[in-house]
Amino acid sequence: MSVVTDRVTLSIAEAAEATGLTTHTLRYYERDGLLLDAVDRASSGHRRYSDDDLGWIRMVTRLRSTGMPIREVRQYADLVRAGDGNEAERLQLLVAHRDRVRQQLAEVATHLDAIELKIGLYERRTCTKA
Repeated sequence: MSVVTDRVTLSIAEAAEATGLTTHTLRYYERDGLLLDAVDRASSGHRRYSDDDLGWIRMVTRLRSTGMPIREVRQYADLVRAGDGNEAERLQLLVAHRDRVRQQLAEVATHLDAIELKIGLYERRTCTKA
């Protein structure tokens, strides 16, 4: 960890540890245009991640973990990067994603209910034999 003009920054290894991602994934996010800004570099050329970078990376990770396709994450990043004036487009993108996630949660809940029924059946069968 180093301090650059009163700002704490992390190496790529430290950023990977802080976000739970691999260094390969962090490089991929940067190369594929998923980050908002270019990651700062130390005089040695090594990447230096700020708190803002880590916050955005965590958001990208949440979007990806909930199934948002890379192309939509990139679209969202492009809109945020473009600045004010496109909030309606950002909202539309996030609402559509939220609705898909809610649908997935409902489907998983239905599957969980079926699993619970089977568990109950097997628990009753194994308890009566003992």
